Amino acid sequence: MSGCAPTVWTRHFEQEETEETENENFVLIEYKGFTREQPLRFDVLVEGCLLVEAKAVEKVVPIHKAKLLSYMKLLDVPLGLLINFHEMKVTDGISRLILPGANL
Repeated sequence: MSGCAPTVWTRHFEQEETEETENENFVLIEYKGFTREQPLRFDVLVEGCLLVEAKAVEKVVPIHKAKLLSYMKLLDVPLGLLINFHEMKVTDGISRLILPGANL
């Protein structure tokens, strides 16, 4: 499977005529007394409560889940889906993450 599936999938959400999805947000980074507003790019954020990360890789490795979890923490999003389009059945490539301490 080529790497185009996540891009096509993401574009589908971008073309929706709704404001409940976005793919960039600004976060405040605080480090050793310095504060900086930094853009954070991600695949899809749905209604501020579900962050979706699309991949097309042979194998999902721990760094993929760590990145999604970090973004969830920075954006204060309780749920995340990591979708790997490289699987024969897309349902086999879905991992669900829940932010520790999330009140669901």
